[in-house]
Amino acid sequence: MVRPKIVLFGDSITEQSIQQNGWGVPLANAYSRRADVLVRGYGGYNTRWAMFLLNHLFPLDSTTPPIATTIFFGANDAALLGRTSERQHVPIEEFKENLRKFVRHLKECSKAMQIVLITPPPLSEEGRLAYARSQYGEKATKVPERTNEVTGQYANACVEVANEIGVWYINLWSKMQETDDWQTKFLRDGLHLTTEGNTVLYKEVIKVFNEAGLSADNLPFDFPHHSKIDSEHPERAFQQVCDVPL
Repeated sequence: MVRPKIVLFGDSITEQSIQQNGWGVPLANAYSRRADVLVRGYGGYNTRWAMFLLNHLFPLDSTTPPIATTIFFGANDAALLGRTSERQHVPIEEFKENLRKFVRHLKECSKAMQIVLITPPPLSEEGRLAYARSQYGEKATKVPERTNEVTGQYANACVEVANEIGVWYINLWSKMQETDDWQTKFLRDGLHLTTEGNTVLYKEVIKVFNEAGLSADNLPFDFPHHSKIDSEHPERAFQQVCDVPL
C-alpha cells in the first residue's frame, strides 16, 4: 500500500514547522502510519521565486500526487519597497496571480487534492525592530521592513483568491489578532511563530483538514495494527496489503 502524502509548501514559517514545537511536528504525529507529511519550506522565498519550484515539487506526470497541500506565502511578498528587505517584495496583484497559478497547477496534478491557502501571520513592527537591534546593534534599521497594515492587505488578497477559486483557506492574520498580546504571545521576532503561535496554526490546519474529509481517523493504516496479527498465522494479516501467499 502506498502511503498518501500531505505537502506543506511555503516560506521559512513552513521550513521551521519541523523544528521543536513547530506546527508540522504534531501534524506529522496526527497522521502517523496514515499519511506522510512532507515539508517543502524555503526560507526567504516569495511567490515569484517559489514559482520556479512547482514542476519539481509537483510534477504533472506523478502517479501519486498529494492528497492535500498547504500553500503558505505572503510574509516576504509583503516586504516594503525602500526598506531593508525590498528585494523580496512582490506587488500585490502579482502575488494574487501567483497564488492562482499555484492552485491551477495543483489542480492539474490532481482534481481530488485538497488545497489550503494560508495567509501570512500578523506582523509586529516593534518585534521586528527589537530583533534587528539584537542582531545589528546600533547599525540596525530604525524603520521596520514590513508593517502589519500592508501584511494585512496581502492576507486579504490571499482570502480573496481562495474564495474566487474555491479552495480552503486559513486567515492566520485575523485569527491571531483575536488574542490579546498576540505580538509577543504568538510571534518570537515580530514575524516567526512562538510555540503558542505554532499551536494556533496547527489547530487551524487540523480543523480545515477535518472539514475537508481528511481527518486522520478517516485514513486507514498503511499496514495492519499489531492487534490484527494472528501470532499463529501472521501472513493472513498481510495477504491483501503485501500480496503474501497463504
